[in-house]
Amino acid sequence: MLDRLVQSPAYRRLHGFVTGEARLLASIAIVSGLILAFLQIADEMIEGEMEAFDQAILMLFRDPANLETTIGPVWLHEMVRDITALGSFSLLGLIVVGVCIYLLLARMRAEALLVVTSVVGGTILSTLLKMGYNRPRPDLTTMSEQFTASFPSGHAMLSAVTFLTLGAVLSRFAPTRPLRFFTIGMAVLLTLMVGLSRLYMGVHYPSDVLAGWCLGAAWALICSTVAMYLQRTGSVRKDALPE
Repeated sequence: MLDRLVQSPAYRRLHGFVTGEARLLASIAIVSGLILAFLQIADEMIEGEMEAFDQAILMLFRDPANLETTIGPVWLHEMVRDITALGSFSLLGLIVVGVCIYLLLARMRAEALLVVTSVVGGTILSTLLKMGYNRPRPDLTTMSEQFTASFPSGHAMLSAVTFLTLGAVLSRFAPTRPLRFFTIGMAVLLTLMVGLSRLYMGVHYPSDVLAGWCLGAAWALICSTVAMYLQRTGSVRKDALPE
């Protein structure tokens, strides 16, 4: 009796509705928390309340005998530069173009549109916020030249937007739960590594990176949630998977 009830179309529709609504509410709660965290960091940054925290973290990556020198051997400096390149506009752009071409060839137009919308929208948002806050970079000898404002960290934000969006898209097609966790976990790991590399190089304050992570994750989740909702309501047709 119970098995027949569980297998009935009415139960499946109800279960899908409840599960979908629960996910939507959870996504809204997480996005709200991330945006509030960003606004709190921005407010404290403007008032100068983050200065002691920022300086304390930055000094962890500096030689106490010479604050202009980054700790660690030369090979570590090169490795960090390689890692930070994962969050650069040029490399992220190549990744997005390659992934979108693959998705289009696989007849996954909705997923390709999600990736493009998320990354382009995140890039515009990051640029506008940098122009609005116009925070100077840390006054340290850095390992690379910088040409934009400091807050929020564009590398941290755009890596969060790109990698988390791609992780969400790929996890939907993972055949097992461990593979889904692995996909999301790798996206989070890459995002964290890029942000930490910016601190090591001395090109961003910790509050820049934290703000970039918060807003990048929120934006990626917003785009993924909107896409999921539109597909559930039938406003956007879910593309068929390749045979």
